[in-house]
Amino acid sequence: MMAATGLRAMEFHANHNFSSDCPVTDIAGKPSLLIVDDDQLIIDSLGFTLGRDFAVLTAASRTEAVDKLVTCAVAPALALIDLGLPPTPHRPDEGFALISELLARAPAIRIVVLSGQNDEANARHARALGAVDFVAKPASPEGLRALFQQILAYPSQAVSATAGEPELVGESLPLQRLRLQLRQYANSPFPVLIDGESGSGKEIVAASLHRLSQRSSQPYLALNCAAISPTLVEPTLFGHAKGAFTGAVGARAGYFEEAADGTLFLDEIGELPLDLQPKLLRVLENGAYQRVGETQGRVSRARVVAATNRDLKKEVREGRFRADLYHRLSVFSIAVPPLREMGKDRLLLLDHFRRHYAAQAGQAPFGLCAEAEARWLAYHFPGNVRELRNIAIRLATKYAGQDVAAAELEAELDTSFADVAELPVLHRDPLALIDLALAHLKEEGESFSLDDTLRNWESAYIEAAQRLTQGNVSHAAKLLGVNRTTLYNRMETLARSRGKT
Repeated sequence: MMAATGLRAMEFHANHNFSSDCPVTDIAGKPSLLIVDDDQLIIDSLGFTLGRDFAVLTAASRTEAVDKLVTCAVAPALALIDLGLPPTPHRPDEGFALISELLARAPAIRIVVLSGQNDEANARHARALGAVDFVAKPASPEGLRALFQQILAYPSQAVSATAGEPELVGESLPLQRLRLQLRQYANSPFPVLIDGESGSGKEIVAASLHRLSQRSSQPYLALNCAAISPTLVEPTLFGHAKGAFTGAVGARAGYFEEAADGTLFLDEIGELPLDLQPKLLRVLENGAYQRVGETQGRVSRARVVAATNRDLKKEVREGRFRADLYHRLSVFSIAVPPLREMGKDRLLLLDHFRRHYAAQAGQAPFGLCAEAEARWLAYHFPGNVRELRNIAIRLATKYAGQDVAAAELEAELDTSFADVAELPVLHRDPLALIDLALAHLKEEGESFSLDDTLRNWESAYIEAAQRLTQGNVSHAAKLLGVNRTTLYNRMETLARSRGKT
């Protein structure tokens, strides 16, 4: 279903004549490829050699890559990214963050990591975040071309891209509760807010709500709010009049209008621009909206389903999301369980995907030996269903018709969280912390600075969390109990304060 809704979004933007410098395909219909590397020689050489088979777009940093992605009418089919990007080219932090951001904004994009930081831990963590494969530098263009063609032979890597209707696979108690909520909320006209970790399958839940409802024969449209330039969100949602902005060569309907009596799914709702939030609230309250550049009022009858992996309550407290919009969106709330809480459903999902890809490739499905099956059930799956699905694809490619041994499976897993020590625990023992403070004050005397000390403690915890999570800011934020955006802000504040000292 996600593949279908992604295609629907592609058609909308293609028909709306939005300007973009993103080469989706060239006139020969080549698939698009985003190359992100801070080495201009690599960009030039790969762009030249791969340009015969792909429509190439390039960027030298995470920021530039994201900026180019949101200007694309259609997201690239493939991305080839380096882990070591500025401003920290000798660490994998920016590359890991870019994997997460690309998939948040374009769930169907297939990501291959090409990096000189090619230790096994980095490779495993990149795949856990959603990368399809990891290739060590130097790599031949011919080898990359063959890898891309192999990847494109499979369908989109989006979590919900399965054949036919979307499926909720599993029988665990968390999934049974989820199915019960879907049946309870399906026919209500009120909004639903779906919350869940990245890769957990929120798109499938939204599509299932529509399929189970009396609206199932009506349109189902999906828009990823993070995957579109902020300046285009309003005309995309509400439509526009001819000449309303540069490139608006004709009047067009928006998603609310085209959804009619069906369902409109707004993914990554936390990315909705603050100045647009009152207009969405107005539609939710009474259905009223206007096309950009028109004064004529229109009324939407579509049911809105929204999804986020952010903590919207924190976003409200920090002024980035309207409280009234949050309460209007969350009339019904659904929490999608992470895969680690779904017990033996991990085996059912594995069976679902291995059979699907074996049938697609015309090969016998792989199996797991008893020891590998036990390891599979013990694994924590930080990337949730998306990670499980990518592992199934790799195993189906490497071990068709074979039983996978435990050592072979272990090579596909990200163990960076399983074998690390905990963060410092002084905050759990107030008496120990007081003793430490007394000793510090006696040592420093009148030269003691509370601001500097608190800043150093905060910096140490952030650094520890980043080390434990291999530089993944989202996981580090979760480990520290703060929002990802809050962690970014604190890191920037600490960097500025260090620059002044």
